Amino acid sequence: MCASTIAPDKVSEPALIELSPGSLYDKCSALAKNLWWSWHPDVVNLFRDLDPVRWRQLDHNPIALLREFTPERLAERATELVLFTRINQAYRRMKEYLNSNEDTWGNTHAGVLGAHPVAYFSAEFGLHESVPIYSGGLGLLSGDHIKSASGLGLPLVAIGLFYDQGYFKQQLDEDGYQQEEYLDTQVHNLPMEPAVDADGQPITVSINTRDGQLKAKVWLMHVGRVKLYLLDCDVEGNSPHDRQLTSRLYGGDHRTRVRQELVLGVGGVKALRALGITPGVYHLNEGHSAFAPLEVIRERMHDDGMSFDDALREVAQRTVFTTHTPVPAGHDRFDGGLIEEHLGPLRDELGISYEHLMGLGRVEPQNESESFCMTVVALKLSRRANAVSALHGQVSRRMWAHLWPWRVEEEIPIGHITNGVHIPTWLAYQMNTLYDRYFEAGWMRHMGDPGAWQAIFSVPPGELWETHNALKSLLLEFVRRRVARQCRRRGESEETVEAARRVLNPNVLTIGFARRFATYKRADLFSRDVDRLCDLINNPQRPVQFIFAGKAHPADEPGKQLIKKISNMRHDDRFAGRLVFLEDYEINVARHMIQGVDVWLNNPRRPLEASGTSGQKVVLNGGLNLSILDGWWAEAYNGRNGFAIGNGTQHVSDDVTDARDAENLYDVLENEVIPLFYDRDADGLPQEWIERMMNSINSLAWRFSAHRMVTDYARHAYLPSAGGISCDMSIR
Repeated sequence: MCASTIAPDKVSEPALIELSPGSLYDKCSALAKNLWWSWHPDVVNLFRDLDPVRWRQLDHNPIALLREFTPERLAERATELVLFTRINQAYRRMKEYLNSNEDTWGNTHAGVLGAHPVAYFSAEFGLHESVPIYSGGLGLLSGDHIKSASGLGLPLVAIGLFYDQGYFKQQLDEDGYQQEEYLDTQVHNLPMEPAVDADGQPITVSINTRDGQLKAKVWLMHVGRVKLYLLDCDVEGNSPHDRQLTSRLYGGDHRTRVRQELVLGVGGVKALRALGITPGVYHLNEGHSAFAPLEVIRERMHDDGMSFDDALREVAQRTVFTTHTPVPAGHDRFDGGLIEEHLGPLRDELGISYEHLMGLGRVEPQNESESFCMTVVALKLSRRANAVSALHGQVSRRMWAHLWPWRVEEEIPIGHITNGVHIPTWLAYQMNTLYDRYFEAGWMRHMGDPGAWQAIFSVPPGELWETHNALKSLLLEFVRRRVARQCRRRGESEETVEAARRVLNPNVLTIGFARRFATYKRADLFSRDVDRLCDLINNPQRPVQFIFAGKAHPADEPGKQLIKKISNMRHDDRFAGRLVFLEDYEINVARHMIQGVDVWLNNPRRPLEASGTSGQKVVLNGGLNLSILDGWWAEAYNGRNGFAIGNGTQHVSDDVTDARDAENLYDVLENEVIPLFYDRDADGLPQEWIERMMNSINSLAWRFSAHRMVTDYARHAYLPSAGGISCDMSIR
């Protein structure tokens, strides 16, 4: 009896069981130190299985989790759960992935970048909830961009800043008002190490300003095949204030902001030089890094004896700029005093006057009353510029037409490459398993091709619906835990906490809304007619329920008031249990919501949504979009793959637009969304709804994938900038 109970373990992995505890621990540590694990569900599940409770408590951080194990205890746990084979296979797969670059898309199509890679600059990177150096959409886009570059084998290095307090943690007080808390990140629990030079010495860069030197050390983080370098000002030699310079994302005043952007742009280029990396292309993701080309120009003048104008011409040819902001107030602007204080020494080396430098950042170079705009200088120092959706391209050309007064608006050299999402990161494990059963083998290697997704029509409708409902149940369980915890933290009654554990109904149409709470995103549009909303939510045959999440910038009082208004609707008996607000919107909350909702609501004031990628993530998991025809949805909606609010027009009066859009929202809910969801056949299946789910997945998943996006950047921006091929200059 005894022998038979232990034989299976010994028979199944006789060689692996003899691995020393230290070797086993080393393999797990190697997995944890490369964020490749974060988009491989089997590896995520491997770490979770070691200790599910602590995994959740530690924000799904494998490094922090492993620190709670000794090598001996890890080996003991692996024996209990028969994990040896899974650990060994995961480690082997990662090593094969990292070492086999020959058969990748990048090696085949972008060989010219092999010796001189793309240098991708971004102020934030959203990679995983355990690495809190992001705030929202821009960071998630950057993270997805470099993950797809890794998967495609595209030669690329990334440059960012390390924020040891990250973005704020959000809590709502008893009145529903947002409170911000900044927490110190434990560096030893992050998958990064000091970046070193050719002699193995840690790299520190120095930037001269008029009031002294500013120093930054450089960290290295591995994201699959891509190396991400993060600059950190918490170093000896900086003033106490400057040591805190990179502590918080988007914190501080204008002086803090310009110094952060100086470190990102100028410091980032200096870091690349210290690393021995000579980029073939510089990609500025938004204007935060627009000082970078100035430092590259200085290098060319110093190294090659070029004039400023000649160096600018060559550097601009190799610079790509992506703008994400359709709102004029969203573009960073600095007064001349701040620019001279921080770029004065660089200006001296460039041999240009103060007026010349300021002119580079002005729409009207001679207009002394105009401040220095980071987007303007980025546009002037790049030869390929793009917006992030077709409609955003139109908005951007109109916004910056004054930079090219001799051109008609249609010929303004700002094109578009529509954003996409990294499918392996955002696709639910359960949905991935379903696709694996019905899609062609190896379909994930062709996720950016339309043909790979046509197999969705071979999935039995019942299986697709069952998988979606399983994900919806997981979402509701998550919501109940979070809401109950929120109530308990606020000291609310046990009755209220218990009621929180029962909010929402898995059989009810569930609509999700989660994004930054800026006023133009109109989070409260659904509640303009409270009586009509009440009728929708409390319809006895066809009810509706809502899940909200999102943060307002700490300085955005109107945004905070929106959060307060919506979160406090839970106190109204008409909405209790059918409307919840989840605190502290971050990647983990986003993952649960985009994988489990029936409908994703997005109703910005058109045309102020540059792109929007959350709805693209919903598509992958079978949810349907209900959106204003703005950003990506303006080019995605075909009448059969989701729902549209309005007809894609806006009134000159915002008040009229808002009233009209609210009426259209109620109308499409009452006459399209709700009837389609609740119209069931004899088996209880909403056949027409499921057909729309399939149409959504088939028509949109490939088209709005980050793999498609990155190959578009390679073909239309990176390769022509590096001299690899000739291509459409407008990036359209």
